[in-house]
Amino acid sequence: MRDTILRFEASIGEAVVGQEAVVRQILIALLADGHVLLESLPGLAKTRTVKAIATRLAATMKRIQFTPDLLPSDITGGETLLQSGTERSLVFQPGPIFGNLILADEINRAPAKVQSALLEAMEERQISVAGETHAMPDLFLVMATQNPIEQEGTYPLPEAQMDRFLFKVLIGYPSPESEREMLRMLRRESVGEHADVTADTLSQDDIFAVRREVERVEVAPAIDEYIVSLVNATRHGGDLDADLGKWIEIGASPRGAIGLDRASRVEAWLQDRRFVTPDDVRAVIHPVLRHRLILSYDANADGIGADQVIDRLIEKVAVPA
Repeated sequence: MRDTILRFEASIGEAVVGQEAVVRQILIALLADGHVLLESLPGLAKTRTVKAIATRLAATMKRIQFTPDLLPSDITGGETLLQSGTERSLVFQPGPIFGNLILADEINRAPAKVQSALLEAMEERQISVAGETHAMPDLFLVMATQNPIEQEGTYPLPEAQMDRFLFKVLIGYPSPESEREMLRMLRRESVGEHADVTADTLSQDDIFAVRREVERVEVAPAIDEYIVSLVNATRHGGDLDADLGKWIEIGASPRGAIGLDRASRVEAWLQDRRFVTPDDVRAVIHPVLRHRLILSYDANADGIGADQVIDRLIEKVAVPA
């Protein structure tokens, strides 16, 4: 199964040039059954990445463009009055949230009511409409995007909803060579030269099988101690380092530790190990924790970002023997 998953990852990388780290992080989230918040400037292949995954996975992709006038029923669906002869009945019509891969585009442009409807689907794997609950599909992954610029007219995600995302993935500009390869690839596609992805298509059962294998990856007590120490250091950073105490206003919740545990087990499995090492934890700590830290005014004034704070955490927290 590991070789199959790595071929799946390589196939996605062929369609999304120069974003290998982003593809790997989304793959980890998929195998860890966690949602992803993608942040980047416009035009950096967020939608293309999700489409590439959906094309190579036996799954349904739905895209929802979030706007200020969106209503909760626009994403969840609602009850529709149907008439058959002389009888009338209310029938639930599912909305676009009922898919396997959900691209929630510019999620911070939606008002709070819409965000809360998405929050229930993400956390509870169900939605409530007219007093009835409707379960989401077994394979359900929300990939929400937001733009770090043009914040006028937006509704920033509350901390409670940010915490529901397993990863926050930052997408940067590709290298010049990758951008040149992207141009060549798009020219090939424009004349109908599309890669054959049928051989790399994964079934949903394959994903569920890998998840069961990941659950059997062993985590030693020393690794548990390391994970908890890292997360606890975000709450009491001043005990380790004066700068950490000055930079962090509010630390990560217990979901941070849960996220590190789940993601590091997937990373270990992808590295063909049946046990987690400190390197596995460090490989996933940035996307797991960067959106769970609320930085102080001093950090923002000094130009210190969440990744720099996490780098200091890694430096200061000792690896248990």
